[in-house]
Amino acid sequence: MIRNWLARRTIRARLTLVYGGLFLLAGLLLLGVTYVLVSQRLPQGSTITTTGPEVGATTGSPVPGATVRPSPATGGGNGPSFTQFVTDTRRDALNALLTQGGIALVVVGAAAIAFGWLIAGRLLQPLTRVTETARRIASAPDADRGLHERIALDGPADEIKELADTFDVMLERLDHAFDSQRRFIGNASHELRTPLTLNRTLLEVMIDPATASPELAQLGRTLLAINQRHERLIDGLLLLARSEREIPERSYVDMADIVEHVITQTAAGPVTVEAEPGEAPTTGNPVLLERLVQNLVENGVRYNIPEGGWVRVTSGTGPDGSVEVRVANTGPVVPRYEIPSLFEPFRRLGTEQLSGAPGAGLGLSIVRAVARAHGGTVRAEPRDGGGLVVTVTLPRAT
Repeated sequence: MIRNWLARRTIRARLTLVYGGLFLLAGLLLLGVTYVLVSQRLPQGSTITTTGPEVGATTGSPVPGATVRPSPATGGGNGPSFTQFVTDTRRDALNALLTQGGIALVVVGAAAIAFGWLIAGRLLQPLTRVTETARRIASAPDADRGLHERIALDGPADEIKELADTFDVMLERLDHAFDSQRRFIGNASHELRTPLTLNRTLLEVMIDPATASPELAQLGRTLLAINQRHERLIDGLLLLARSEREIPERSYVDMADIVEHVITQTAAGPVTVEAEPGEAPTTGNPVLLERLVQNLVENGVRYNIPEGGWVRVTSGTGPDGSVEVRVANTGPVVPRYEIPSLFEPFRRLGTEQLSGAPGAGLGLSIVRAVARAHGGTVRAEPRDGGGLVVTVTLPRAT
């Protein structure tokens, strides 16, 4: 029970309790040893002997250095005997030793505990700095957004400094790894766009009705559709790599205007798209925020039911003053345990992935990356009857 109670305390509190407990234990031991030694040195009434009538008769106390033994002559009929006086004096001295020593031990013990609390806080201050740095990195909008920060702890080469230096080395390697990954995605996407653009041009020339046979034109249209899908994939990768970077320049944006613009540009087909744009002022990159809403609407239209489906887009201010954009749609039933995987790149629902549904599987990944780059969050919940309700929360413009 005591071990469990200590396990719930902070390291500073545990160190203080250990220091204070050891100090009090040592003080009690010292007080006990002192009590035994003093009690052995004090004379007892059974060893008192008077050697002269003046001892006890006039002063009532033995002569220093005299060997005293009890004698009937020392007693008097009008007061306590000399032996009783010595016994009472010895008892009072030992009681005073215990009382005064206990009070002193409590006072000094309290001071030692307070001093131990201050010393423990001083010794653990570098560890607190490490914890605060790790907390800032963990609370960054994206996992790699705060990896450039370092602890850079100064002080003696002890265990805490070694921990801080090791933590800095780990952060540096992670920062290089994430940066290399972003550069690779960007470079690879740029390199792949050139041959795909060339392929599209050649295919468009090949399917010219004036020169191509029907069979060749059909093959060209099929290859052109595949090429366009690859182009969308490359564009999605580029946008994903771009949106994962921090937004250096921000401008005022009303998400209601973006919602209205995206709705007017969306070809919904048999799906009904409804909009309830409410004032939602925020700051950020208008192009990325427009792509965020566009991806949500396109996903809601693409993954819907064949007939009678709808997509409803709303914007406004949340209860805590933040800006919210919510997109709800009808569609297939989505298990709650599969929702987190939908925000991963190239991940779709199992049935859609096997059926070759259109899209590159980057829509919600881009939505999450754009939201985090703007200091916001995104969450999705399964809708009763099928479909999803995706809510994006962004900071309100001040």
